[in-house]
Amino acid sequence: MQIKVLSIIEPWATLIKEGEKKIETRSWKTSYRGELYIHASSKQVDKSNPNLPNLLNLIPNVSMGYGKILCKCRLVNCVYMDQKFIDEIQHNPQEYICGDYRIGRYAWILDNIEPLTQPVTTKGHLNIWNFELLQ
Repeated sequence: MQIKVLSIIEPWATLIKEGEKKIETRSWKTSYRGELYIHASSKQVDKSNPNLPNLLNLIPNVSMGYGKILCKCRLVNCVYMDQKFIDEIQHNPQEYICGDYRIGRYAWILDNIEPLTQPVTTKGHLNIWNFELLQ
């Protein structure tokens, strides 16, 4: 079965898998809607990120899934970030610290997040990519 996958740096991929993050912020938009699998890239956590302690507090005692497809979800919308959208997101401090909310970026709205019982080890790619998932 061929699936659509998005690679995300940790800890953001695990935050999605654990249901703590439901909006993925990107500099680019997509017209794709539908089932999307989340892959944790092999790139190590950026320890210089000032929000890192707060992010890790949302997922205490959860191991990072470096190099693995962790969960599936539905990509239900891709919203252009204007000031009104950013002002609304700021009312949800947890979601706000989990993303890069600046005018001109895009918010990918995720729904129906389901962790995989057996994460799949694979190399990641840029953009949305296809992967042959063995049943």
